[in-house]
Amino acid sequence: MKLKISDFCHTGSGGTPSRSKIEYYENGSIPWFKSGELNESYLFESEEKITETALKESAANIVPKGSVLIAMYGATVGKTSILGIDATTNQAICHLVPDSKRCNNLFLQYFLRSQMNTLLSKRVGGAQPNINQNIVKNLEIDIPPLPEQIHIANVLSRAEAMITKRKESLALLDAYLKSTFLELFGDPVRNEKGWEVTSLINFGSFKNGLNYNSSESGFRVRTLGVGDFKSASKLTDIRTLSFLNLSTKPPEDYLLKDGDLIFVRSNGNRELVGRCLVIYPNNEEVTFSGFCIRYRPTTNSINSTYLAHLFRVTSFKTIMLQNGRGANISNINQKILEDLKIPFPPVPLQNQFAAVVEKVEALKERYQESLRELEALYGALSQRAFRGELGG
Repeated sequence: MKLKISDFCHTGSGGTPSRSKIEYYENGSIPWFKSGELNESYLFESEEKITETALKESAANIVPKGSVLIAMYGATVGKTSILGIDATTNQAICHLVPDSKRCNNLFLQYFLRSQMNTLLSKRVGGAQPNINQNIVKNLEIDIPPLPEQIHIANVLSRAEAMITKRKESLALLDAYLKSTFLELFGDPVRNEKGWEVTSLINFGSFKNGLNYNSSESGFRVRTLGVGDFKSASKLTDIRTLSFLNLSTKPPEDYLLKDGDLIFVRSNGNRELVGRCLVIYPNNEEVTFSGFCIRYRPTTNSINSTYLAHLFRVTSFKTIMLQNGRGANISNINQKILEDLKIPFPPVPLQNQFAAVVEKVEALKERYQESLRELEALYGALSQRAFRGELGG
């Protein structure tokens, strides 16, 4: 039998004490969570705390440990966490306190996660549409007996734990590459190892990406766009790239070659500007969007892999994005890249680092494939669980 969440949960939301009153926050001891903090399965430590005075004089209220929280506003809509402590929240969070004799809180959290697409489809409002308590309260769910709920929660929790460990392994490999780079070459801004400093223009050429009209048709070619960069430093599987329709085949200068370095030139998300990767199209025809800049080494004196990881060093990217003016910029151009002082370590050392990267990237690809399989497994288990097909 399907029940509405309101049939077995008490629901509510919190509030934000006035920021103009120092006494509401100064020396506060009561945890106060914002929707942007719903990043973990369980929450134990809030970024901010409020005072007893704020609790008495605002809409904030104590939500008991074990409650399920769900974000209702903006970019965080649908994110969930379980409170590991008694706490308060802002108004962007709906809290659900299930009847413990009827519903397990972890089971409820996994159900809410399975309903993410449904919740997103019910958003209302303007530029940043939201959901509300009524939408959450009216969600319908089949409630199996508590032992079955606990079994389902345990199965999904184990699958989730494996996903988390795989992600941690990938993060460790990225950290290893960063530390190896710094160990071999030192910080590229301080250049404490005293490498010769030069300009990229001495070893290759730049090209802005292709601008096109969406109404074009006749020639189909894969294209690398900003959305394809993600966190990768290298792209070898071009099957992940979408096709672009053009009136004619792009000139050769707009077709990428193995070892080309591609930079994000401009993007609404400033965090993406300056991101780069090395691409290996392997003789396939691939072009790149106008929001990108291509750098093509024309000599063996510089290693593309070394360059790709150089631009991933935080201090070096900061220098690039400040453009010598001390203020962050929202886009880069060829001149900015040409003017950068590039440390130029011996080629054998660059190649040594590239060999390490190749081995680590091969291991990362195996881990990423495993992660994709685990995420697919989790999705399948979740679907089966909430169709009643995962009984203990």
